Amino acid sequence: MPPNPEPKPSLRERFHALRNVPPFLKMVWNTSPWLAASSIGLRLLLALIPLASLYIGKLIIDQVVYLLANGAHVDSFAAAWRDGQLDPLLYLLLAEFGLAIVQDFFGRMIGYADGLLSEKFNNAASIRLMEHAATLDLEDFESPDVQDKLDRARRQTLGRSNLLSQLFEQMKDVITIVSLAAGLVVYAPWLMALLGVALVPAFLGEMHFNAIGYTLSHFWTPERREVEYLRQTGASVETAKEVKIFNLNRFLIERYRALAEQMYAANRSLARRSALWGVAWATLGTFGYYLAYAYICWRTVHGDFSIGDLSFLSGSFMRLRGLIEGLLIGFSQVAGQALYLDDLFSFFEIKPEIVSPQNPVPFPHPIRHGFVFEDVGFRYPDAQRWAVRHLSFELQAGEVIALVGENGAGKTTLVKLLARLYDPDEGRILLDGHDLRDYSIDDLRANIGVIFQDFVRFNLTAGENIGVGQVDALHDAERIRNSAQRGMADEVIAALPKSYAQPIGRRFKDGVDLSGGQWQKIAIARAYMREAQVMILDEPTAALDARSEFEVFQRFKELSDERTAVLISHRFSSVRMADRILVLADGKVEASGTHDELMAHGGRYAELFELQAAGYR
Repeated sequence: MPPNPEPKPSLRERFHALRNVPPFLKMVWNTSPWLAASSIGLRLLLALIPLASLYIGKLIIDQVVYLLANGAHVDSFAAAWRDGQLDPLLYLLLAEFGLAIVQDFFGRMIGYADGLLSEKFNNAASIRLMEHAATLDLEDFESPDVQDKLDRARRQTLGRSNLLSQLFEQMKDVITIVSLAAGLVVYAPWLMALLGVALVPAFLGEMHFNAIGYTLSHFWTPERREVEYLRQTGASVETAKEVKIFNLNRFLIERYRALAEQMYAANRSLARRSALWGVAWATLGTFGYYLAYAYICWRTVHGDFSIGDLSFLSGSFMRLRGLIEGLLIGFSQVAGQALYLDDLFSFFEIKPEIVSPQNPVPFPHPIRHGFVFEDVGFRYPDAQRWAVRHLSFELQAGEVIALVGENGAGKTTLVKLLARLYDPDEGRILLDGHDLRDYSIDDLRANIGVIFQDFVRFNLTAGENIGVGQVDALHDAERIRNSAQRGMADEVIAALPKSYAQPIGRRFKDGVDLSGGQWQKIAIARAYMREAQVMILDEPTAALDARSEFEVFQRFKELSDERTAVLISHRFSSVRMADRILVLADGKVEASGTHDELMAHGGRYAELFELQAAGYR
């Protein structure tokens, strides 16, 4: 178990969490006003049926006692029916039968409305979660703390739909309680006080254990994510080869078992304590009920109440006890679930730092001058070392440059800054004389096509895998085929059974997996799908052999058509066709020039080139 668990929320914090209920109900209402209104309206009608049913039951018993006391002739049903002696009793029985039918009908309609509303709410909340996640910065997705928040929020979109029904049920129960209490107060007001004394301890205890449960759930979030990761890693097509080759199954299973058992032990301890105290509180409530029941029986024997009154009062008290106990416990559960809603709404409160200005500068079409890095410095959150610093160079319009350097030199960071996935901590980046922060983010990224080394392998059709590079042209078959040809993916697709309509990837049925090199050609074709002014290839050809990579880069240069382009590769021989090569070291430009100029100058580039060349001799 992690060493320092957080303290459980205080009573004040738990009540303060109820502030999340109104916005939650607003979300529910906005999901479907008609379904929400139907569910609430039916419950309001259903809330009055218990009182009516109990009262009709009292009248039935009193009518039976009356018939017996007055010597009604019931030798045969037919005779009693003919002389009308049973008419009042029959009408009462029909009324009770009608109430039972109405109650069952309303209950089924409520279940129907709740089921539809719950599903629509889950879908709407999930969509809102994805929409908000799309607005966040890359930094947020790379933060473990934000990942924990996202994981909790994702679970709350699916786990809080039962709160919806619970809140509506409590509205109904409040009305039923008021109606039953009104009848009970007429006969014996002090019975209501007895109920409160018997049930309040159960309410406070439930609040206590709900708070502990929330603390455990919140506290175990990182471990829960690790358990999910281990489950996925131990039984996934993406990891199956290495798990088998390295015989990792025992290691993964034992690690999963250890974490799962720790979490189970904590939850078992909480469940045990909650159950034991629950028995004590239930006993107290039962004692209160039978004390009241004994009092009602004594008053009936004394002649103050009729037999029907006895049935009505005992039934009302039993119903009230159950309803008030359920209401108090339900309220404590709502307060507990409101704590979980904190996880959902706190995620929605995360605001991106990289945003478009209110009055953005029009994006240049075409780019006339290019990009200028002016003394740019950046380091990743919580990192001590600068990823790049004092980085200054120009990327002229229509120029093809290559970035080379050892791992950690800052090549990919430079690309992220160029696409404004991050903003510099120092200095600035200009495009045609304006800071990148002066442009609309959507316009900037619409004019930049990037394929990273860790590109996404979408489990979609081959055509869709290419088409998502320009999603608004996803159904433009001609453009997709042209992009595939330019990215050298057309031959890969031609070999697939269903060509461009073939699902690729192993996640779904009929999917065909591709080799690493084939996937990379699909990803490169995706970059060509976007008719962007700036094209960036960040080592997307790592799975290709040297010849294939050279052909890809050569074609890329030929098809650049005066576009500004950035190439990143560890194979120095593949970037020789660039107009200019930048050598990065320790986060800054150490040297710049053509291949011949850099070789003549000596230094790091010449040294690394010779080391690679020696491997091919």
